[in-house]
Amino acid sequence: MNRALRHRDFRLFAAGQTVSLVGSWMQMVAQGWLVWKLTASPAALGLATGLGQLPLLCAPLAGLLVDRIPTRRLLLATQTLALLLAAGLGLLALAHQVRFGHVLAAAFCLGLINAFDHPGRQVLVAETVPREDLLHAVALNATLVNGARVLGPALAAVLVTVAGEGWCFLLNAASYLAVIAALLAQRSRPRPERGALGSAWSRLRDGFAYAGQARSIRSALLLLGCLSLAGTSYVALMPVFAGRILHGGPGALGLLMGASGAGALAGALALTWRGASDALPSCLACAAALLGASLLGFACSRALWLSALLMVPVGFAFLVGTASVNALVQMEVPERFRGRVMAIYTVMFLGTVPVGGLLVSALSGSLGPGMIVGLAGAGTLLAGCGFALGLGWAGAGWTLRPLSHAR
Repeated sequence: MNRALRHRDFRLFAAGQTVSLVGSWMQMVAQGWLVWKLTASPAALGLATGLGQLPLLCAPLAGLLVDRIPTRRLLLATQTLALLLAAGLGLLALAHQVRFGHVLAAAFCLGLINAFDHPGRQVLVAETVPREDLLHAVALNATLVNGARVLGPALAAVLVTVAGEGWCFLLNAASYLAVIAALLAQRSRPRPERGALGSAWSRLRDGFAYAGQARSIRSALLLLGCLSLAGTSYVALMPVFAGRILHGGPGALGLLMGASGAGALAGALALTWRGASDALPSCLACAAALLGASLLGFACSRALWLSALLMVPVGFAFLVGTASVNALVQMEVPERFRGRVMAIYTVMFLGTVPVGGLLVSALSGSLGPGMIVGLAGAGTLLAGCGFALGLGWAGAGWTLRPLSHAR
């Protein structure tokens, strides 16, 4: 059994996550297909993706709040707001009154909520387990995310075909109740001493200064930004590949997203099984190179079976890369900086998506989806090689401290 599951609060969190994340993936797939149905425009898909992630650039400010208030209270607020937003969009869709502008507004508002929710969730994982079980908790959390990534798109494909996008949004709204119930059932734990708070500006500056001066954290976060930009390119354009290039429909989209999710699930299980922190830097370099090579192959494919097959290593590499960064940063960062540094992690992981989405929107007409994804793959491949050369293939330059002494 995964060691993190020995802890009651983490078990509750994981159970709520499992239900809620299936709903979130359903909404993500349904939203993409709804935008494609309303506009038939790759540029519109890129715009919706970019606007949905743009507020995440505010995550460093959210990190100040994460370091000041109880994490559960913050997450109860964000989950409730997300529930109301999904329910509203679902009702509009079922009433056949939804417009492209409504989807853009909902995507932007959800991004603003996630700017606070995402760093809060990362901190909550670290608060519900001791440090010696943190890698197992991060890996299991990634397993849940990507298990939902397999089930969510498959359910969305069926529901969109049979009942329409609105039911995906409403089921996602209902799924937030599982997280809210889990948070209410958790037992309160005293928060660690965070040190002198000072002014908001000084605390924000200190968080950026720490992340910039710690070589291992700085290099991992920069590579994470490259991985995120690459991930944006293929996710935003997936409906175009499914509908126009591979001549499929919602089922083809669900197959591609599900294959990516299956690969990511395998990556998360591999990290859980490995369970050692010393190999994470080299895993991160290999994952970036594999992601880049797989995206290059996907960009060239014109057969649905081959594209779905290539999505497996894409999902595997993306998960291993991003989860490795998460674990490395969580292990290295002192407790007093955790909220702010994980907020910077959120910016590099999700806040770079607006840049990628807007680039996709701007370049889709002139370059085409295949060229965009191919360039993203080539860039990620080079970034992975640069990371390996800069730090040494086996992670030289990393000074991971024993978990029992990391403070």
